Amino acid sequence: MADSYQFIIFGATGDLTHRKLIPAFYNLYRQQQLPEKIDIIAIGRRKKDSQLYREEVYASVKKHSRYEVDEESWPEFASKIKYLQFDFRQDEGYRLLKEELHKEAHWIYYLAVAPEYFALIVDKLEKEGLAGKETKNTRVVIEKPFGKNLETARQLNDKINEVFSEENIYRIDHYLGKEMLQNIMVIRFANSLFEPLWNNKHIDNIQIVSSEIGGVGERGAYYDQSGALRDMVQNHMMQLLALTAMEPPVDLETDSIRAEKVKVLKALEMDFQNIDKYVVRGQYGPGQVNGVKVPAYREENRVDNDSGTETFVALKLFVNNLRWSGVPFYIKTGKRLTQKSTEIIVEFKGGAHPVYLAGNKNILPNLLVIRIQPLEGIFLQFNAKRPGTDNFILPVQMDYCQNCQLGENSPEAYERLIHDILKGDATLFTHWDEVEYSWRFIDRIAEAWSREEIAFPNYPAGSNGPLEAERLLERDGRSWWHLEGFHGEHLILKAKGVNNNEI
Repeated sequence: MADSYQFIIFGATGDLTHRKLIPAFYNLYRQQQLPEKIDIIAIGRRKKDSQLYREEVYASVKKHSRYEVDEESWPEFASKIKYLQFDFRQDEGYRLLKEELHKEAHWIYYLAVAPEYFALIVDKLEKEGLAGKETKNTRVVIEKPFGKNLETARQLNDKINEVFSEENIYRIDHYLGKEMLQNIMVIRFANSLFEPLWNNKHIDNIQIVSSEIGGVGERGAYYDQSGALRDMVQNHMMQLLALTAMEPPVDLETDSIRAEKVKVLKALEMDFQNIDKYVVRGQYGPGQVNGVKVPAYREENRVDNDSGTETFVALKLFVNNLRWSGVPFYIKTGKRLTQKSTEIIVEFKGGAHPVYLAGNKNILPNLLVIRIQPLEGIFLQFNAKRPGTDNFILPVQMDYCQNCQLGENSPEAYERLIHDILKGDATLFTHWDEVEYSWRFIDRIAEAWSREEIAFPNYPAGSNGPLEAERLLERDGRSWWHLEGFHGEHLILKAKGVNNNEI
């Protein structure tokens, strides 16, 4: 790392900064992974001084950090934080900022603000001489969403590209900082057990699921303009798909990995003329989650009473290349479902010998499950004989829970991502080509939806989503695998009403 860094956070009084960014900085500090010379310049419109802001982030770190606050070393960490009060929509504040910045330092701008301010801030930084392609050691970090569709994404990208080169634009997707997501390539390419089977000759289907028990919370105004398709599928779910389906890169350099991910996104295929057979959307009504009554989406704060925004999406698509020809990828994501979890489920083709199939009804497909959150791990299901004198076959499990022992003390995604930003490593950040091709695909779905109305709500809160999502797979003779979570360190798995821990 260079000798000196200045990390400038726009939106420093917001929820993201208090819950994620400052605690991540503190955790890196506790692990001695921050540069010695680093200033964190927190910019906000609220009137306060650095001392008051430090007291506020002390409370945030105490609540959200995975390390307890060390009272002895806290003053040293706090001294790295300075609060700068100004309205980032006004020019005057950027002159104040200029006085705080050192020419010899790396300048990293983190835009933890609403997306409509991205271009404005970048423009004002350039006008004040605080950014530009000729300005050395300057980076910008942008939170999702990157545009509302391909057209707006291009407009935003063109504006930012006028000031920052692509290699200095870090489009952050916190999913890519999660440990098990980074492990996907290792599981595939560092094990001869899996990579030879990672194709249409041996894999029946792949399911990528991200479910939430929560509603929209205080994000109603944003979410009602976005919905599950843009908020989750366009970025998080497309990244999970790309990492799962990509070809082996020639090396582990950023450009090599990105190139293979882009190939997957360019090869996505669906029959858009028969969209109802490929995509299901839903919106939750009132219901119960963990025994607690919760309101319908339309009753949430800052949501329109007759909103047509989807809170659930399930879809079937294909990757049109030699490796994956004919293998369906099923994607599902939604709010107010039965549990919070994200996983990739690889279902292998049935290959049991006929002599075993005849007398055993309990033979299930071989499965590889990559569990990304909340508990991270790998789970492999195969068939074996039950101990005893009979020839009873049942599914058994081998599993590895990566953070069962660490629990809440496992590394946070933002720690890894901030560390990579400081290093200048953009591997875990989204390249423009990935944004472009995912939007091309998503826009075609949104366009098809715009031509028809749908009756919402169509699933109760606390359920598995609309019944039509189950039929999406049933039409193909398949079903969703429902993971009930870890019991201790062992994964409980259900499909078609079968609980393989009860057989």
